[in-house]
Amino acid sequence: MNIPNDNFATVKQVELKQESRIQKTTTGKRKIIYLVNPISGTSKKDLLLKNIEAVCKQQEVAYEIEATNQAGNYDFLRDRIISENITDIVIIGGDGTVNQVIGALRNEPVRFGIIPYGSGNGLALAAGIPKKPKKALELVLAGTAKPVDSFLINGRFSCMLSGLGFDAQVAHNFASKASRGLFTYTQQSLLNYFKAQPYQFEIMLDTFSFFTDAFFISIANGNQFGNNFTIAPNANMSDGMLDIVIVQKMNKAKLPFAILRQIRGNNKLQELVDDISKKNILYFQTPSLTIKNLKLAPLHIDGEPVETEEELNIEILPNCFRLIQPV
Repeated sequence: MNIPNDNFATVKQVELKQESRIQKTTTGKRKIIYLVNPISGTSKKDLLLKNIEAVCKQQEVAYEIEATNQAGNYDFLRDRIISENITDIVIIGGDGTVNQVIGALRNEPVRFGIIPYGSGNGLALAAGIPKKPKKALELVLAGTAKPVDSFLINGRFSCMLSGLGFDAQVAHNFASKASRGLFTYTQQSLLNYFKAQPYQFEIMLDTFSFFTDAFFISIANGNQFGNNFTIAPNANMSDGMLDIVIVQKMNKAKLPFAILRQIRGNNKLQELVDDISKKNILYFQTPSLTIKNLKLAPLHIDGEPVETEEELNIEILPNCFRLIQPV
């Protein structure tokens, strides 16, 4: 649906799942498109959408509300971003929606904002974006856009955290459940913990390679899985480095305590040559690596299950997009 460039015109409000909702405001310097995932999160969004309408009108910010699409195809926005001088794309949804939208539009001259409405909200939490929608909206309108790194896994875009093994299996099982919330995720994590077995990998870096049997491998640009579950405490979203966490084979009774040490930041960044055989968890940084997935461990990208592959080539994308964050 095209909107004239001179007034960001009003159309009749319709059901969000069927069509976009558009409201007219006085034209200002900013033009924001809010992309809403109709099915993400566990709460109704009507109150949030009404708040967006009220605040944007009050601040005389031109805006539009559109529904996301499952296919993740946002080609229709590319021309409009240029022709209508759209300045911001704000995503109302979870990490899967954030991945799709930013992956599709990351090369466009826009700022991205996030109003968290998913199950984990890992990127938003890593960036310090408030969990409460009202506060997140305030940040969108008052915060500062800063450059953020992303990375590619065999050419597939990831903006936060991806992984192989145990956590990917949880993501696969979680995605099949009708109810998607913290309780369901915790339930699936516990069920998979008792069944978990290590997978075989070969890790290839620029200077050397090594083999490992590991319960899971996390490739992180942000510091967490979501829900404030920190897995890579030293991760910085704009340092041009990936944080790699490898939870190696160990007595399963020790596994929760080893992960707890990692979450608490007790495991410092390591020099791998000395630590491979001595540590239950390897934690290091690199701008790129290749992982040979010898037993075809399951894979997730930003929390969404995807088809796994035998070899994964992973590389950082420095300063990939601009994200509105606290000052």
